Amino acid sequence: MTIMMKILFLGSIGAVIGWVTNILAIKLIFRPIKPVNIPIINLKIEGLIPKRRKEIAKSIGDVVEQELISVEDIITNMIKEEDKENLIKAVKLKADEIIEQKLPPFIPVTFKGMIKEYLDKIIQEEIGQVIGDLSGYLIHKSAKRIKIGKMVEDKINEFDLEKLEEIIISIAKKELKHIEVLGLILGFFIGILQGIIVINF
Repeated sequence: MTIMMKILFLGSIGAVIGWVTNILAIKLIFRPIKPVNIPIINLKIEGLIPKRRKEIAKSIGDVVEQELISVEDIITNMIKEEDKENLIKAVKLKADEIIEQKLPPFIPVTFKGMIKEYLDKIIQEEIGQVIGDLSGYLIHKSAKRIKIGKMVEDKINEFDLEKLEEIIISIAKKELKHIEVLGLILGFFIGILQGIIVINF
């Protein structure tokens, strides 16, 4: 076997080692899902995500609650200014309807109109204030009662790890393939370098 053949052979072995090592490294992110004990060397092997699942879930929950979305954001977006105006209009219409139905027929129309106008003014001022106060109260109470971070954390902890692995691999398939190929290329060059060193020294 010529020197060049030996170097290429060692490069090929390095490429296979680099490729297999990276495949195993990717697999070990998720696998094994349940801890596997190796009694002779007293070693417990468990995938990174299964092992650190609770920490990862808590971190994601904290980020979602603190950085992405909060209860305040949800309630603020639920109660828009347009919704407040529509609610005030609905209350005014109901008040006008009650005045028409409940006030005796002998009361002059002009007087009824004055009562309606006065009630509309009160409703506009008071109901608007009540809705504003209610929004603030809901935000305050909900922020104490509802913990989005904890909800996200619980959902992640309940998630099937095999399904999670399948989702992540399907999303990052291209990138993971690049990592495998990179391991093969680096392994090849390291093998060639080792071959040159061994042959010359």
